[in-house]
Amino acid sequence: MKGVYVLVISVDEDVEVDVGALGSISFEKGLYAYVGSAQNSLEKRIEWHLGRVKRKFWHIDYLLDNEVVRVVKVFYKEADKTEECRIAEKLSENGVAVEGFGCSDCGCVSHLFRVDDYGFLRSFMFEM
Repeated sequence: MKGVYVLVISVDEDVEVDVGALGSISFEKGLYAYVGSAQNSLEKRIEWHLGRVKRKFWHIDYLLDNEVVRVVKVFYKEADKTEECRIAEKLSENGVAVEGFGCSDCGCVSHLFRVDDYGFLRSFMFEM
């Protein structure tokens, strides 16, 4: 299946993370939502993000590699890559952007947002 996904991530305590070319980013304790896409094998991409031992390829890999960070929920939908940016826009209306994160291949401000609630995702995506 090809599609887009949103990882709901819990950062259990304030942490500083070196995010490759983005440099050091401070993450406050709380919930974050990250939107990505996989145009070949959505299931394998999500498995990649849920695994702990891996080389770091995407910005999100650097964050997820931290011991105080964990994925608490996964949402997905079958869609083409353009839907990724539309969902990032919806997340921007409901959260605070981590500027430049996960969006080096598009014109979005970010694909990672600090959120208080993620329930609105249920209205247009499926839960895993």
